[in-house]
Amino acid sequence: MAISTYAELKTSIADFLNRDDLTSSIATFISLAESNINRDVRHWRMQTRSTLSISSQYTALPTDWLEAGRITLQANGTSELSLASSAALGIQRAVNNNSSGIPTSYAINGSDLEVQPSPDGTYTADVLYTARTPALSDSNTTNWLLTYAPDVYLYGTLIHTAPYLKDDARTTVWAALYNAAVTNLNKDSEKAVSGGSG
Repeated sequence: MAISTYAELKTSIADFLNRDDLTSSIATFISLAESNINRDVRHWRMQTRSTLSISSQYTALPTDWLEAGRITLQANGTSELSLASSAALGIQRAVNNNSSGIPTSYAINGSDLEVQPSPDGTYTADVLYTARTPALSDSNTTNWLLTYAPDVYLYGTLIHTAPYLKDDARTTVWAALYNAAVTNLNKDSEKAVSGGSG
């Protein structure tokens, strides 16, 4: 059976387990798998571009933010902001007597982008970042990952079924298949962005 939708994924999981009494639990297993997937998979299809308006020390990050790629500020041309720790930004702020200006560096502080110096106006930032893969649901029936690598979803979900079913021996099997699928997917991404002729 092909696995291209949320419903088909749930059916395949039930088939692999040879169980028809887990309908309400399978959605939870998929959700748990998605948490693992967002930690483990890094693929070019997760790269997202967004524009932020920066007018204060802190600016809310996009809700699907996983990790930073590149942040470029549009001010007197364009300049890439340098990544620093929040502590380093605090030191810079103290050394510069908390003066404002065109931001030159940033840190990720909780769900906010923190910049230094604090902006002396409103600046537009072009942000390239790794985004969380959209979760599957009855209303969001597919995403790039299910289309491109259904095995990651299938085996990632099956890992979470084993403890629930008290079938600990299967955990190792599902984990090995999941890890192999994630490794191959991440390698495919590396080839796609760095392959080709010189």
